[in-house]
Amino acid sequence: MKPVNIGILGLGTVGCGTVNVLARNAKEITRRAGRDIKVTHAAARSLNKERNCNTSTITLTENPADVVNNPDIDVVVELIGGYELAYDLVMQAIGNGKHVVTANKALIAVHGNEIFKAAQEKGVMVAFEAAVAGGIPIIKAIREGLAGNQIEWLAGIINGTGNFILTEMRDKGRDFDDVLKEAQALGYAEADPTFDVEGIDAAHKLTILAAIAFGIPLQFDKTFTEGITRLTRDDVAYAEELGYRIKHLGIARKAENGVELRVHPTLIPERRLLANVDGVMNAVLVKGDAVGPTLYYGAGAGSDPTASAVVADIVDVVRTLTTDPTNRVPHLAFQPDALVDLPILAMESVYSSYYLRMQAMDKPGVLADITRILSELNISIEAIIQKEPGETDTTVPIIILTHRTLEKDMNTAIAQIEALEAIDGDIMRIRMEQLNKDWN
Repeated sequence: MKPVNIGILGLGTVGCGTVNVLARNAKEITRRAGRDIKVTHAAARSLNKERNCNTSTITLTENPADVVNNPDIDVVVELIGGYELAYDLVMQAIGNGKHVVTANKALIAVHGNEIFKAAQEKGVMVAFEAAVAGGIPIIKAIREGLAGNQIEWLAGIINGTGNFILTEMRDKGRDFDDVLKEAQALGYAEADPTFDVEGIDAAHKLTILAAIAFGIPLQFDKTFTEGITRLTRDDVAYAEELGYRIKHLGIARKAENGVELRVHPTLIPERRLLANVDGVMNAVLVKGDAVGPTLYYGAGAGSDPTASAVVADIVDVVRTLTTDPTNRVPHLAFQPDALVDLPILAMESVYSSYYLRMQAMDKPGVLADITRILSELNISIEAIIQKEPGETDTTVPIIILTHRTLEKDMNTAIAQIEALEAIDGDIMRIRMEQLNKDWN
């Protein structure tokens, strides 16, 4: 049978990893796919750059349109990232009747609805396993392995940079800025780390996971996003003292009145498996009504781990080249005409527990004022820690854990507490989730 020709857009870390995995495991991949798979063309910014892959048998070009428009290419693998150019090339490839594999989470989260519609009309596939959690096959697990379940919620550590920073802050008592500089030096964080530390990267991935889990359109613009830049080593230490760990989580949950889509720092009990995912590793916890909680753990980035997912997608595409397009696994798990546009809840309509840290004047009655405000808003307290002041301190840190309450009520409580004369500065608020099987 004729080999399947692959054209790659981008020969960076993942692009070269894909070339290497396809070459190294060629016999095994052919056995699985039923046909030889060959990278015949690739586009790169510079043709003379030294690369960590053998391109001697690949026709290279600096113009990605040469790959997309080549009639001999069967599958286009988009690995250049970003929005506009990637979107144009992917849509052009689809228009030319070519299947597409992409690792571009931003592209899928923002433009996925229109890309999938175009692909359906042309009868081609767009595969995107590598767009979420690197080498962890989380998309296939939710879309296919858990197809018999109603997914109730999922929560994940889906950005390795943020997880590395929080792990270092916890284990070594380091400050955020200090660890961020090391993450940049190690290549975990970009020179501009905004997408990682402000949660935008995780929000892209969460948008995709939620669409597949609940059968809803991709809605990145409605995902609540909060970063980790305000966290201090004191917060990390106080959380540990209370039996919790802070993780930067993406949470998608189906509530009675809609869907929660939120990325933010979260206290979770230290005994949870998710709390013990450290360094640059990723993990996603998924709760199905039949199977219960299931955890998916592994490398969330890197050359070979991400290439593993890219190649798996290529194999999937090759296996289905001769099948009726209507019998393929739907892009977003549910048949396109069966997607439901459930409302995405505003953050003030979400229920959560909370960690509150504030600086208060060390005098009688302050704690009573704080607890009175919480009580008047029906916010019950789980625990309080009041630290001893130093010899020269005029204020002391107070840490409060609350039971579940409406975010809108907590916003009101924080505003009223911050207005007290005895409170110095802003209150640090971190949401807290138990992530147990009864959370529904």
